Amino acid sequence: MATPSKPTPTAKRAASPALMKPLTPSPELAAIVGAEPLPRGQVVSKVWDYIRTHNLQNPANKREILADAALKKVFGRDSCTMFEMNKYLAQHLK
Repeated sequence: MATPSKPTPTAKRAASPALMKPLTPSPELAAIVGAEPLPRGQVVSKVWDYIRTHNLQNPANKREILADAALKKVFGRDSCTMFEMNKYLAQHLK
């Protein structure tokens, strides 16, 4: 009986330059993540840090983010889901 061959290791993919490009946050978003240009991934990470620090996840549904005054300026509404968040963040990045 032949033993199954191991899959060949694949090379790690390089990060897309478009995702690593520093983007400037709007004044509303800068109140949360800072004014210096950041790659999109770091912006999302800092927003999540803010959400966790200020306990803004809905306890009954962790996928829902309850906006405080600062996030309401970014989202334009009282709450959004974690999946909608990137759509609102994109509107505040140049």
